[in-house]
Amino acid sequence: MPLSHGAQLARGFFGRRAGKTLTKRQAALMADLLPRIGLDIDAPAPLDLHGLFDHPVGKIWLESGFGGGEHLIHRALQNPGTGFIGIEPFRNGMAKALVDIDERGLQNIRLYAEEAGALLDWLPPASLDGFYLLYPDPWPKPRHFKRRFINRDNLERIARVLKPGADFRLASDIDSYVEWAVDQCAAHGAFRLVNMSAETALEPWDGWPGTRYEEKALREGRCPRYLTFERTSVAIERGFEAADNDRK
Repeated sequence: MPLSHGAQLARGFFGRRAGKTLTKRQAALMADLLPRIGLDIDAPAPLDLHGLFDHPVGKIWLESGFGGGEHLIHRALQNPGTGFIGIEPFRNGMAKALVDIDERGLQNIRLYAEEAGALLDWLPPASLDGFYLLYPDPWPKPRHFKRRFINRDNLERIARVLKPGADFRLASDIDSYVEWAVDQCAAHGAFRLVNMSAETALEPWDGWPGTRYEEKALREGRCPRYLTFERTSVAIERGFEAADNDRK
């Protein structure tokens, strides 16, 4: 069942929701443009996500936690025949992206301004051709590991909405998080690491524009990794336990 707005806010989002005061233009776009291109999960989910877009699109990709939207907007400009869904609960990031979308007149982006899990639960199964997760918060302290986006529940959600053969792409500059992601995806059983190992995932994907966070990581001497996991044909009902049994 789709979650109500109140239920969304009760879900596990641990980051900031707002920063500095929005400009008048940003506030106006949040009030006017976001309701027009934003997704309403209180409405029934469409059987076909292509109907979310005003113009015909082929593939549909999702980016969770898009920050200021630089990568999302770059991809949308690069691929006008592809539909993109962007998730960003941080109000200032959403407002920045709306300005760029408005200025460029982009028609192939739809947005969601709340916690990702609620939207992923709403989307139809096997409805996405790809999923980006770029530089998620690593939550480095062991007591905060449960806050990491890559966890058992979210992997199950991602596996449910991705088509078999679709890419789950993760960028991170934190070695321990990369190792965590590889281990979690291997344990799940519905994801196969395409670039073989974390050590070989040093080349960004085609058309990669870079991000502000990545520039900061490079300045500070950290090494970004670009992991590509393929959604396998493993049925998600099997989950962790069934995958574990297969290995016994």
